[in-house]
Formats: sequence, C-alpha cells, structure tokens
Amino acid sequence: MSGFVEKAVLFNSGGARLCGVVCVPKNPKGAGLVVVVGGPQYRVGSHRQFVLLARHAAEAGYASLRFDLRGMGDSDGDFPGFEAVDGDIEAAIAVLKRECDAVRSIGLWGLCDGASAALLYMQSRHDACIGGLCLLNPWVRSAASLARTEVRHYYRQRLLTVAFWRKLFGGGVAVRTALAEWLGKLRLSRGANALQAGSFQERMAAGLRGFRGSVRLVLSERDYTAKEFVEFAQADPAWHGLVGTGGVLGVTIEGADHTFSSAAWRARVEEITLDWLAGLGEPA
Repeated sequence: MSGFVEKAVLFNSGGARLCGVVCVPKNPKGAGLVVVVGGPQYRVGSHRQFVLLARHAAEAGYASLRFDLRGMGDSDGDFPGFEAVDGDIEAAIAVLKRECDAVRSIGLWGLCDGASAALLYMQSRHDACIGGLCLLNPWVRSAASLARTEVRHYYRQRLLTVAFWRKLFGGGVAVRTALAEWLGKLRLSRGANALQAGSFQERMAAGLRGFRGSVRLVLSERDYTAKEFVEFAQADPAWHGLVGTGGVLGVTIEGADHTFSSAAWRARVEEITLDWLAGLGEPA
C-alpha cells in the first residue's frame, strides 16, 4: 500500500480549464511541491520524471501538484509561452493548498523554461507563500549566448572527434562555408547579450535577486542548455553575483543530459529535491 492518495483535479485560470494531478501523503508535512512544466511537455514529463518525482516526494511526506499549462496536455486554451503563465502557476498553488491544508510553504520546481517561468512568477507576483525554488537547466537563450556556447563547447568538441577529421579529409566538409559559419559565431559570441530592457532574462535575474528562500540550481553536465545558462550568467550584468554565491546552491549531475534520461540521474534529482524540500521553512 502506498502512503499517499493521488487524484486528478480540474481548476480555472484566466478563463481556461486546467488539468492536474495532486499527490497527498497520509501524514503531510508543511512543505508542498508544485511542478512547473517546461517546453512542449505535459504533466507526466520525459521518461515519466514528474510522475516519479511526485510519488517519491509523497512517500517522504510532501504533497505535490503537477499540471498542464493552458493549451498543453489536457488543459484548455492556447499556450501563451513560458513568459506568460504566472496566472496558471498562481492557480496551481491555490489548488495544492486547497487539497492539502497542511501545506504552508510551497516549493516551485521547474525544468528548462519551467525553471524560467518559476523565476518570472517570483519577479511578477512576489508570492510570500513560496519558500523555495528548484531550478533545473534554466532557459536563458539569446543569440549571443547560443553562439558563445556553440563556440566554446560544440565546435571545440567537434574538432576532437575522429569522425570530423575523416569527413574533412574525405571532402565531406565544405571548408569555406564551415569556416565562415565559425567566424560568424565567434564574432557574435564576443558581443554583449544585446537584450532589450525588460527582457525575460533580466526579469528572471530580478526574480532570483529578490528571493529570500531556499534555491537549488541543478545542472546537467552534458546539456547545452545548462552550459548556455552558465555562460550567460557569467557574462550578463543583471546576473552578476547571483550564481555560485549567497543562497543559491548549485549542483551539477555528472554525465546527465537535459531530461535526466537514466534512472540513476532521475534518482539523483529526487535526492536533491527531497533535501531541498526538507529545508523549506514557514513562509515569511
């Protein structure tokens, strides 16, 4: 017998009906988990990661809600993009608190642009009930950050492969075209991020800077989105001093890809998540 009850819930956000699944332990603790789904995903997650995470957390006493953003999965409406889902997140938080009245402090957990959406929510709403953020491979894509990541990681890695050199000497690489492409990327990578004022990346930084709760930053070693985030955070003035110092605890999972496709990588994420949830106190 499992130590939790799992059930589907329907709730409203901005005139759209959203679908989610709550996982409520028999003896819930004061902290709860809301999974913010990112990318072209729905509440199950790649490799069923969100299902397994929610159940693992429930066995440890933490209630959770994983849900489909509007226009995704079984939810109604049109998907507005990760920059405009504050209302959906706010509605989901209210549902978890309604379904499990023991929950006093909420942790937002997001992968890729789900992590970005969580930070944007904090910048927009300053929600006092949020006690923690667990951010996995956050999305901060800009033209300069992508070029910088490609130059420092993708192209360098290609030069170290035997297959590339075989293709080059076998005539399978258009040398002039490849060189022109590389030089273009190099010029772009050496420039500033060239963001507009009020860009989503700046608003993410503001959300993190103003947050006083517990933050876990989880990065996959073999993920270009994670590498791009690191490069961006080091180069952009808005992110200065936010990563690697203060209350942001960073963890890199060795060998992991973007979606944590192996059972061992997902187990490590679950371990990190439970440790983070255990540290969530009552909201300020």
